[in-house]
Amino acid sequence: MRVLGIDPGLTRCGMGVVEGSVGRPLTLVDVNVLRTTATEPVPVRLVTIEKGVEAWIEEHRPDVVAIERVFARSDVSTVMGTAQASGIAMVVAARRGIPVALHTPSEVKAAVSGSGRATKAQVGAMVTRILRLTEMPKPADAADALALAVTHIWRGGAQDRLEAAVAGARATTRAPARGTATGATSTTAPNRYAAAVAAHGRKR
Repeated sequence: MRVLGIDPGLTRCGMGVVEGSVGRPLTLVDVNVLRTTATEPVPVRLVTIEKGVEAWIEEHRPDVVAIERVFARSDVSTVMGTAQASGIAMVVAARRGIPVALHTPSEVKAAVSGSGRATKAQVGAMVTRILRLTEMPKPADAADALALAVTHIWRGGAQDRLEAAVAGARATTRAPARGTATGATSTTAPNRYAAAVAAHGRKR
């Protein structure tokens, strides 16, 4: 599975691609940050982000795009910019038919470090260790994007296996019994009861 993790932001938008599967070592494919200038109009900055995300998807062809779920913060302007960048990323992925997964910050922290209250430095250190990197990705937005990708591979991959197992179990349950033609009436309890009643009538 190849996942593009996106840590949305209007000024800095972290981008990280990780490849791998549950139970196997993960590999860093690419990591960087899309940047926009604060002096430019917001619509222009969003177009820059859109083009950047488009270019990353075109180059790396991810199976899934994992984006940090936006939560309200004290700074309204910050959360607005984050939400706008997040929306742009979702639209770009949806336009290409690529599944989008949203993960909360606490989910990501817990997945990579074992604690939902881990600091950015701790998350970055664990990402460095998980991906076997020689140094921590910087800035923090880049490390966060990789953490999102890692989280989805670990959690999303496990979820996919569970859903496949459930689907397989349902298919087995619904399958007709061996030796019974599809559409044929099996000897169910009501049928046996009717036969017994008929036999009793003939004896009388």
